[in-house]
Amino acid sequence: MNAMESPEGQELQNLGNGAWENPAYSSPPSPHGTQRICTISSVVSPQPQPKMPEGGPQEKAHRTLVSSCCLHICRGVRGLWGTTLTENTAENRELYVKTTLRELCYIVFLVDICLLTYGMTSSSAYYYNKMMSELFLHTPSDTGVSFQTISSMADFWDFAQGPLLDSLYWTKWYNNQSLGHGSHSFIYYENLLLGVPRLRQVRVRNDSCLVHEDFREDILSCYDVYSPDKEEQLPFGPLNGTAWTYHSQDELGGSSHWGQLTSYSGGGYYLDLLGSRQASAETLRDLQEGLWLDRGTRVVFIDFSVYNANINLFCVLRLVVEFPATGGAIPSWQIRTVKLIRYVSNWDFFIIGCEIIFCVFIFYYVVKEILELHIHHLHYLSSIWNILDLVVILLSIVAVGFHIFRTLKMNRLMGKLLQQPNTYADFEFLAFWQTQYNNMNAVNLFFAWIKIFKYISFNKTMTQLSSTLAHCAKDILGFAVMFFIVFFAYAQLGYLLFGTQVENFSTFIKCIFTQFWIILGDFDYNAIDNANRILGPAYFVTYVFFVFFVLLNMFLAIINDTYSEVKEELAGQKDELQLSDLLKQGYSKTLLRLRLRKERVSDMQKVLQGGEQEIQFEDFTNTLRELGHAQHEITELTAAFTRFDQDRNCILDEKEQAQMRQNLEERVALSAEIENLGQCIVSSPPGELGSEAARAGGWVSGEEFHTLTRRVLQLETVLEGVVSWVESVGSKLKMLERKGHLALSPGLEEHAIWEHLQPGLAVTPAPWGVQGGQESGEGGALNHQTAGSFLTASLEAPSPHTLHFRAAGPTTAAAGPKPVSGL
Repeated sequence: MNAMESPEGQELQNLGNGAWENPAYSSPPSPHGTQRICTISSVVSPQPQPKMPEGGPQEKAHRTLVSSCCLHICRGVRGLWGTTLTENTAENRELYVKTTLRELCYIVFLVDICLLTYGMTSSSAYYYNKMMSELFLHTPSDTGVSFQTISSMADFWDFAQGPLLDSLYWTKWYNNQSLGHGSHSFIYYENLLLGVPRLRQVRVRNDSCLVHEDFREDILSCYDVYSPDKEEQLPFGPLNGTAWTYHSQDELGGSSHWGQLTSYSGGGYYLDLLGSRQASAETLRDLQEGLWLDRGTRVVFIDFSVYNANINLFCVLRLVVEFPATGGAIPSWQIRTVKLIRYVSNWDFFIIGCEIIFCVFIFYYVVKEILELHIHHLHYLSSIWNILDLVVILLSIVAVGFHIFRTLKMNRLMGKLLQQPNTYADFEFLAFWQTQYNNMNAVNLFFAWIKIFKYISFNKTMTQLSSTLAHCAKDILGFAVMFFIVFFAYAQLGYLLFGTQVENFSTFIKCIFTQFWIILGDFDYNAIDNANRILGPAYFVTYVFFVFFVLLNMFLAIINDTYSEVKEELAGQKDELQLSDLLKQGYSKTLLRLRLRKERVSDMQKVLQGGEQEIQFEDFTNTLRELGHAQHEITELTAAFTRFDQDRNCILDEKEQAQMRQNLEERVALSAEIENLGQCIVSSPPGELGSEAARAGGWVSGEEFHTLTRRVLQLETVLEGVVSWVESVGSKLKMLERKGHLALSPGLEEHAIWEHLQPGLAVTPAPWGVQGGQESGEGGALNHQTAGSFLTASLEAPSPHTLHFRAAGPTTAAAGPKPVSGL
């Protein structure tokens, strides 16, 4: 009765009581083309069938059909989100394969996110950026000053009134003919200047620092380094415009900027240049004469944006000149080339489809993560792969939200710019967040690629990296403590020794990266030696010896030893899932469906019908090879040859050929009968198949019949594999015994064979038989009641029972045990 406790047994039990009844040999044909089947049950006597009420069979049949459809839909929907964490795949190999292949659909999501990420970039962006850099950064003035060489306030005014204005306003061709676009400027004749440029400065107060009392008579004012609490907010100068009046960050709609020295606020004193070069030059001249830049100025920003319609890219430029409290000037710049208008070309419309697919995937993975969290609760977060799943999903959701925000914000800015073309077009904020959006997508794509290791972990070769890191994590953590103690000690030493003279050691952060460069072999020894001729060489030699030669090699030794251990462990393991086996199975099924695969049974019959008294094993395999069978098919068919070769001499005599031929004929007859029954079921009207009236008379529906057929075929497939495997192992053991390599006593032979098979996964065949047959006097039906259990897999020692089908009845009761076909 244990068979009925399994899911398959419960399904058979739910179909009703009774046994197989063949209408061809007993009762009259079933009405309406429905096959009469008494399902498998226990050995107890069948229970009397309740009498079916006369009224409402169609209504109940309809309800049964609806509930069955709903059940199938629910199972399909639940199976759509089935993963190795939501399904019990430990004891179901087929389910494990299905869920693994379903999770490998992640590759489609990876391809989709790659298309989206690369769709936001352009190969022309680099050249666009390079062209703008050469124009605004490297173009010199009449005095030879370019933006990169600005070192004082006088140099700034030379650049602003010369190269800056010349680069901003392009209204004529090289032969002085007008471009024909009115007052609009087209830089390099292709890039439209959006709105007008803006100059903005940030200042500090005069009393932001204290002068020592010894120098107060000589130094009357003091301007400290910039900080938000020391920022000047009072008007200064002529007080006749925005250039001399302070405006807060909220009023300007700006944002803070992280410069070379510190971070500056988005407020300050600003001036928007005019639409022509001549008017802008006069405005800059007035600012210079009014001493717009003085000791209180800490930074000046020059902001403007251009658009190239040929490649649909925006270039947002910010030129920054910082004036530190030490005096002088430090130039820096930011050039952001971004794609703010998304849907223009055919490629962009293809990206729309990819975005829709991306949203569908995100919805699918969100539901999957919710189901897994509901099942495993906080234990779900114990795996790094699950945390990585959540990170990818959260970044993807943020990307979708920002995409919507960017589209709405862009439409608003473009509408404002079209209405007021002579105002400043503030694309800096949008370009900044577009850049952060691209960076976030880059990180998300990186994690998405790393996540592939999660789905290919069924292959032991692919788990070497993760297994090595997991095994040596504790050792690396302990080593990291020692390493960074020494590393930071040298970083502080280098900062204090060379920080005032060597740029790479000017800050503690730069010291850290400089020491990493030294490990990689990139360093400037002359700068260290010139900074300190005694301690410089001592620092360099001791650092290279202890960090590079000692600590770094210890780190590599830890990883090498752990990798060797992992390699040995994986060598004795078997892959959970072999892709080659799956591909072979899929290829065989495809050929079988296309009727391109050779029929094994018919070809074996052709070999046996050759008329020879004896068939050699070599001739048997050569004939199958001539008939077009692949090598792996021939290997499977030779198991049948070995099973019927009872004397183990690799030759089939006439008696053995007759037994094999009879077995093949029975196999063909059984297949034909099952096929005919299936065709009868298909030809039956669906309304009659599922009726409760038919069930009351011992009839079952076509769906139930297909369920029984599928279970029997599955059982037959399992038995074929087990029998073939056991027989091949037995034949090899017999061969070893004949050669003298294996000597067993007759009483211990069978026990030793099972002991030899015990270390692997033992497959225990439970008794499967058909018991108790009696002929009914009323209908003349031959009822076969079956008791037993399904084939079970266990890690314990297998039972040494022989697999048999026993048929009881007037014609087969005395036939005795009959071996199961292994073909």
